Amino acid sequence: MDIKELYKLYQQHPCITTDSRDCPEDSIFLALKGASFNGNQYAIQALQKGCAYAIVDEQISLNPSLEDRIIRVDDCLQTFKDLAREHRRQFEMPVVGITGTNGKTTTKELIRAVLAECYNVLATEGNFNNDVGVPKTLFRLNEKHDIAVVEMGASHPGDIKTLVETAEPTCGLVTNVGRAHLQGFGSFEGVCQTKGELYDYLIEHDLPIFVNRDNEHLMEMVNKVNHKQGNVKSPDIYYYGQGEEEDILIRGEVISCAPFLKFRWREQDCDAGYQSEWMEVQTNLIGAYNLDNMLAAIIVGYVNNIPFEQINHALENYVPTNNRSQLTETKYNHLIVDAYNANPTSMKAAIDNFHLMEVSPKMAILGKMGELGDVCDEEHQKIVDMLVKARFDEVWLVGDEFRKTSCPFRIFSDVEEVKTAIKEQQPRGHYILIKGSNSNKLFQLPELL
Repeated sequence: MDIKELYKLYQQHPCITTDSRDCPEDSIFLALKGASFNGNQYAIQALQKGCAYAIVDEQISLNPSLEDRIIRVDDCLQTFKDLAREHRRQFEMPVVGITGTNGKTTTKELIRAVLAECYNVLATEGNFNNDVGVPKTLFRLNEKHDIAVVEMGASHPGDIKTLVETAEPTCGLVTNVGRAHLQGFGSFEGVCQTKGELYDYLIEHDLPIFVNRDNEHLMEMVNKVNHKQGNVKSPDIYYYGQGEEEDILIRGEVISCAPFLKFRWREQDCDAGYQSEWMEVQTNLIGAYNLDNMLAAIIVGYVNNIPFEQINHALENYVPTNNRSQLTETKYNHLIVDAYNANPTSMKAAIDNFHLMEVSPKMAILGKMGELGDVCDEEHQKIVDMLVKARFDEVWLVGDEFRKTSCPFRIFSDVEEVKTAIKEQQPRGHYILIKGSNSNKLFQLPELL
């Protein structure tokens, strides 16, 4: 059965489940495999629970009466992506593709908020941004939506190429590139090449790109891809940033971070000799580094005809969730929680921003960084060196990787040791930066502080 035939079957049963514990009546079960599970083993169970059909990619033993409800394919994951692409093609609407090392989810949420001022927006939920999450997002598309915002993550070369070929974005942006997942990418150059696969697709199809003009790596990537494609006519490239270059369409600058980011921005068209008045926005986000994410949301909204007043309204009313750039006031302390992701680039940004905040006393609880391969020791030492220069009142580091550094700070093996120390020391009246990857489980600390 080819994809078009399979999609016709999906139209008759428009619900795909990949979880045998959740089998809505008359749905289609698709047997995905992972490191610790094999969906093929649960196909019969899914049919017995109410699924109309089960798609499998292994031979399974079954009652002959179920034979006509089993669909065999070569690769269930590839079929999932192909079906999702076929579903996406049923809708002629803008699809904004987003990738990058840091800021993907925050930028996606800001863009969603801005576009939602005028449109019915479908956006990636949480960080469902891999080769399973992106198809699941696309299957949520329906005729009520006007525009989609699809986040795409990567940890290996070729990941973004696969995702853009599934989502087929009509425009897109790379937030930034940094030294993350180096164990999977092999090098920083591998990171750039993989994230640049979004540029490859958009430039090949002559589709608009939004680029941070201040980021030399992104500028180099765009120019390299454009040259590689041999384009006679360059695609539309819309620049945003904080610099003075004449080709920047949306320009912004930080006013203050006390502690929430306040900034101003304006539209400028130097060819037409036009600049709008500066507009100030008071956000609910911590960190000057979030200005780039704000400007990205502004330029996407601008190109999609969202009025300035509504852009500002969306940004001023956006409140972060999921432990990203959040300031939490507890009974005892002021917590700056960014405990979802950590890599050298985002860690540096968090430390720099905390250093600039005019508050005291300051305490930092920072978790180890993963997937750094051969540069793991080097990158953890750089973080320690930054912390020494920052001269915070107190620093706690979590993870044995820090024991390999030349480090004057207190080091804990895991979050459980930190919990014990908090109960013993009971910090009071502090501004506390909590930064680490989800695997560090530092998100468990705020309730104790």
